[in-house]
Amino acid sequence: MASLNLGILAHVDAGKTSLTERLLYEAGVIDTAGSVDRGTTRTDTLALERQRGITIRSAVVSFPLGGTTVNLIDTPGHPDFIAEVERVLGVLDGAVLVVSAVEGVQAQTTVLMRTLRRLRIPTLVFVNKLDRSGADLDRTVAAVADRLTPDVVPMTAALRQGTAQAAAVPYAPGDAAFTARLTEVLAGHDDALLAAWAEDGGAGLPYGRLRPALAAQTARAAVHPVYAGSAVTGAGVAALADGIARLLPGAGGDPDAPLSGTVFAVQRGAAGERVAYVRIGAGTLRVRDRPPLHRAGAAAGEGRVTALSVFADGTDTPAASVSAGRIARVWGLGAVRIGDTIGVPDPAAAPARHFAPPTLETVVAARRTADRAALHTALGRLAEQDPLIALRRDEDRGEIAVSLYGEVQKEVIQATLAADYGVDVVFEPTTTLHIERVTGSGAAVEFNKKDANPFLATVGLRVDPAPPGSGVAFRREVELGSLPYAFFTAVEETVHATLTQGLYGWQVADCTVTMTHSGYSARQSHAHAVFDKSMSSTSGDFRNLTPLVLAAALRQAGTRVHEPVHRFRLELPADALGAVLPALAKLRAVPRGPAAAGRRRHVLEGDIPAAAVHALERQLPTLTGGEGVLETAFGHYAPVTGEIPVRRRTGPDPRDRKEYLLAVRRRLGTAPGGA
Repeated sequence: MASLNLGILAHVDAGKTSLTERLLYEAGVIDTAGSVDRGTTRTDTLALERQRGITIRSAVVSFPLGGTTVNLIDTPGHPDFIAEVERVLGVLDGAVLVVSAVEGVQAQTTVLMRTLRRLRIPTLVFVNKLDRSGADLDRTVAAVADRLTPDVVPMTAALRQGTAQAAAVPYAPGDAAFTARLTEVLAGHDDALLAAWAEDGGAGLPYGRLRPALAAQTARAAVHPVYAGSAVTGAGVAALADGIARLLPGAGGDPDAPLSGTVFAVQRGAAGERVAYVRIGAGTLRVRDRPPLHRAGAAAGEGRVTALSVFADGTDTPAASVSAGRIARVWGLGAVRIGDTIGVPDPAAAPARHFAPPTLETVVAARRTADRAALHTALGRLAEQDPLIALRRDEDRGEIAVSLYGEVQKEVIQATLAADYGVDVVFEPTTTLHIERVTGSGAAVEFNKKDANPFLATVGLRVDPAPPGSGVAFRREVELGSLPYAFFTAVEETVHATLTQGLYGWQVADCTVTMTHSGYSARQSHAHAVFDKSMSSTSGDFRNLTPLVLAAALRQAGTRVHEPVHRFRLELPADALGAVLPALAKLRAVPRGPAAAGRRRHVLEGDIPAAAVHALERQLPTLTGGEGVLETAFGHYAPVTGEIPVRRRTGPDPRDRKEYLLAVRRRLGTAPGGA
């Protein structure tokens, strides 16, 4: 049977989990559609999800649709859990973006649609909540066309909006106004249709000719059909299901090709074992196979598959094998991590990072000293499930810092640690995460057995700035055969680890580090082939020397601290402008506009430092009489003006050579390099 891996995405409270329930109900998988308010939904299985009424962790559930098995992935809508959406995008064949007919296009809606279009994921739009007071389909479709994409095609009309009797009626193939709109949108991406449209004098083309073009352009993510209805009452859901079946492309992949799969989630089973969620892109995975694991293009070991299950009819069932296009739960891969490739890595695969990294950080500590070890273990397991929750340990102070997207995420982490691990924790006040960018070029080198170098290694590094968003790249100007490969690996891994703390303690982003010099002492042995470490280079020599060289190169290059800046959209009463504009200025916000937004309302858009967003949210009700509506989303990083914030460092500081070498000696228990 053909399969389709479908994502349901939306801004929080737009109704995507309710839509998931309704699709399962319409397919006959469940007898009654679950309720988010009552905590009876199929995909929100965590107690915390049911308690809060929000999706925290992505869930997979399947249902039959015609001759296709749809693996439906319900993702979180709250921006604090964008990491869950991040990992799902790479395994989707298509998506449904849910927009509320009452609230309309919101900040997270814009972020999601922009990403879906950039990745060219075929996407349908579902305008939900037609039965709610204030619903307006025409206004919402106009906002989608204005703020998300102009390439939208309304497929249904609304009747009795804002009432419990609201209905969504599909446009008839013979509706001249519908075919005219459809022709206009499709002709913008098809020269043959454009020519036929011109020959016909600008009238709509026959629906029989337009329908295959609509399917083809939807599959290319060139256009986006818009459906409407209510997930609660079921209005319009049948038409949406028909659109999913007819317009979204199914999963591809050759089951006889070499195995290649992507791990997009890792959970713990009842016995604490790791269970990987894998989208099989090519080949077939079988129980007892020993597939290799690849991480960031490099080998990461292998595992033995002890059990498999696939999703079907609303549940997962044991299977002996799973082939290309399907999603499976896999047991036995003990070392697996989110983002790993199982089998052959795909050289054409895009980097996993689609959204901005977390911009907040907090220090978490156990209330009881006896729980410190348990806290370390619990946070490590949470980081397995959410790789964008970076942990930063300060062994000297016994502290763990956790990176975050928002305060709600912090509350969820606190509740999860208490409920699942029995660890009660406290948090320090949340701080904003800055980054450092290299401002020039710098180089440094330390030679083996020369000057004050106590390590049996030669390492030379050059640091150069790279374009924003390009990340950190490591390159070599030395011949690959000039060192054992393990020593090159040691240098590269240590470069990435060292750049997590730049000259001011912040992560260094967007630079190229080039290895310019290399050298080592060949393996020496005494009589009877006893290895003499004091005369032979080891990977440890390169790992210990690299931070010193890189710190010197960074000092020469220089870095500048940048702060995260959010885009904001603020809708407010016109008479509140006089109070809001000075407040924005005090918060270092840079507004653009204002622009009229209907009678007696205006819209302000612009940029605001991430550190000031919470303050604006607190002040807004007073400034606008409770009528201001604020949307924010990460925009970019900007250089810090004024006092430069410095981040507290963890571990030995390679900027201070003497202190760094003393710390290495203490850690090794001997003089480094056998000196």
